Amino acid sequence: MVNHQDETRAAYDGVVELYASLFADRLETQPFSRAMIGTFAELVRATGNPRAADVGCGPGHLTAMLHELGLDAFGLDLSPGMVDHARRAHPALSFQEARMESLPIEDGVLGGVLAHYSMIHTPPEELPELLTEQVRVLAPGGLLLVSFFGAGGPEPVRFDHKVAPAYSWPADRLAALLTDAGLVPFARLLHDPASERSFLDAHLLARRP
Repeated sequence: MVNHQDETRAAYDGVVELYASLFADRLETQPFSRAMIGTFAELVRATGNPRAADVGCGPGHLTAMLHELGLDAFGLDLSPGMVDHARRAHPALSFQEARMESLPIEDGVLGGVLAHYSMIHTPPEELPELLTEQVRVLAPGGLLLVSFFGAGGPEPVRFDHKVAPAYSWPADRLAALLTDAGLVPFARLLHDPASERSFLDAHLLARRP
């Protein structure tokens, strides 16, 4: 796991300002993603535990969005460059460098975890470990929203992401991994991103029993 994570970290460190400039609009041009994150925030608030982690937060734009939606949100990212940018852009919020398979969070304390396209660089054989870690930090009733690139076939597909190699996933296959990790998937959204990509944008919501 170390090699691909080191490569991914270095790749994102090299595009911090460009990446931030492209995504700092907080999904103003992505109504489906915005709707799913809004639904996620509403459901997390309803648990009575508004503490939420934006795992793979990048420049912190969605951490700020979650905060505006009423959550006690903080951001974690593998890239120190992204964490530094997020701290400068959103000084009132908390950001920390962390690996997704080893989160600096106590067991069972979060009402929600957002993983917005942040697991896409993880090889398929390593994804169950990451999902187990997200479950560990969720309180009973807590929610996980995973957004990813959806594949049409039965298997994950490796592709050349503009920053680092990534994988698209069949929604049913990823939902099964969520179930295996101890979550209950209860909502999904698949939509055409209106681009030249050969796969869909996908979002899965799951709850820890």
